[in-house]
Amino acid sequence: MKIFSCQQCGQTVLFENTYCEQCSSPLGFLPEQLVISALKSVDNTWYAMADKSIPAKRWYYCENHQHNVCNWLVEEGGSSFCMACELNRHIPHLGQIEERQAWQQLEFAKHRLVYSLLRLKLPLVNKQNAPEEGLSFDFISENNVVPEDANAMTGHAAGQVTINAAEANAADREQMREDMNESYRTVIGHFRHEIGHYYWDQLVFTDKNILADFRALFGDDSVDYGKALKAHYETPNTEWQKSFVSVYASSHPWEDWAETWAHYMHIADTLETASDLGLSFQPVGSNRQNLAIMVNIDPYHHDNFDEILAQYIPLTFAVNNLNRGMGQPDLYPFILVPAVREKLAFIHRLLHARSN
Repeated sequence: MKIFSCQQCGQTVLFENTYCEQCSSPLGFLPEQLVISALKSVDNTWYAMADKSIPAKRWYYCENHQHNVCNWLVEEGGSSFCMACELNRHIPHLGQIEERQAWQQLEFAKHRLVYSLLRLKLPLVNKQNAPEEGLSFDFISENNVVPEDANAMTGHAAGQVTINAAEANAADREQMREDMNESYRTVIGHFRHEIGHYYWDQLVFTDKNILADFRALFGDDSVDYGKALKAHYETPNTEWQKSFVSVYASSHPWEDWAETWAHYMHIADTLETASDLGLSFQPVGSNRQNLAIMVNIDPYHHDNFDEILAQYIPLTFAVNNLNRGMGQPDLYPFILVPAVREKLAFIHRLLHARSN
């Protein structure tokens, strides 16, 4: 994620901010330009200071702005929902404060996901406009009646992504992490994993040459998925670290892809932030020069993935140690072994070829 500034006063602002805390200017996100903009009121609409359109466009907040879950802008005369909120099919029950709070956390993560998809120039269409190949989200709470056309379990099926609202509760999520014996479990991690399944259908399965390359790296996806998961939960792979980014990735090639895809998105997002901040490390001592880096790569446009990792790996070492100094778990508790790096590079080549 880039670092944004208020055009009115220059104050640094966050992606989710709806107003500048220094000058109190309203803020909104322009999805076509991928920028947060300070706003000025004009005849019951908004003029966006970052919008360079000629003539200047008039903007409205997305309909979901009233629920404090979205700060994206829509054009005058267009849909009342932004492109991120148009992806929703079911949302939590808004009559309960816990459900509204959960929805806010889910939407914050989903909007960051959509930002990354736009940066990657991936096809993004909702199921209302394309029922077969489109994308849609269900945010389901087990505390309420689950709609007949929905599933209560987090997962993906034919473009329909379901996220259980319990994932937005830190205590519940931590309990699930421990129960599943996972080293890492976050809301945005779920979004990135499940969207990986969706884009496997869109980018890999539909191209026989790409599918063949996929199978050479990830394995035979025609292996029975249900049986593979059953075997995984009964007898987890004790040597998964040799070839996979997580133990769950070792359960089936589809899950290996989704887990690796999620990590690719982790890398791109954090490295973009570090690059935008101009982070650099110059450790004291000649024996630590392998950690000396200047983060200056835009991972969404840089073609050499080895160079991306060369900046990312020292970054994870630094932030992990900073977290430990505060008594927190490692921010990135993973080791990218050569087999995983090769899979990540495959995803990078695939996406880079599409965007250029």
